[in-house]
Amino acid sequence: MKLSVQGLNSHYGPAHILFDVALEVGEGEVVALLGRNGAGKSTTFRSIVGLVAQRSGRIVFGGRDVSDRPTHEIVRSGLGYVPEERRIFTDLSVEENLEVGRQPQRPNAPYWTCEKLFTLFPNLGEMRHRAGGRMSGGEQQMLTIARTLMGNPSLVLLDEPSEGLSPKIVEQMVAAIQTMKREGVSMIVSEQNLHFARLISDRAYIIERGRICFGGTMAELDARPDIRDAHLSL
Repeated sequence: MKLSVQGLNSHYGPAHILFDVALEVGEGEVVALLGRNGAGKSTTFRSIVGLVAQRSGRIVFGGRDVSDRPTHEIVRSGLGYVPEERRIFTDLSVEENLEVGRQPQRPNAPYWTCEKLFTLFPNLGEMRHRAGGRMSGGEQQMLTIARTLMGNPSLVLLDEPSEGLSPKIVEQMVAAIQTMKREGVSMIVSEQNLHFARLISDRAYIIERGRICFGGTMAELDARPDIRDAHLSL
């Protein structure tokens, strides 16, 4: 098992946000974390990488307990995090943004170079010298993912990768995630877009009000329209 989360509870001050969240990701698996806005998806990701100070539970990544480890140590162990906000360096070029994320090659993880990433995201290859601030939102999202991959992670947390993107860019994002999976990258992808999740995911969890209320394959979820409509419909 690449990642195992058990009994995860998180607080922001006095507010209890996550309640005994449990989920698992296998080697080379893509798992969707589905839920409406405010359901707890981003807090789950932030808690896994240690960005929520008030958290408890057990997080095992690559066979190592990282429950109490600081964020930089968790990331250096090969866990990549792509937040919903596109945190690129707007004054740096595409190539310079990628160089910021460069890390040594890791055992049991694919190795990424700029040229390999330009194949994964052809749009970036066409604008390698363009400043990040002169790119569209979709292009910035691709750059954020590519920069994370320059760290050669074995597992990536992708927070809302299709949010606000044009249909054409969403298609490219689907193709990129499928390629990343073939390369051996495990992923958890938080999403509200069920159609997008179907195209990329092996399994799915649904979170609502900080609690996991479903876990199973996409086929099992499609066989339960009652659960889907109760927890995912707007």
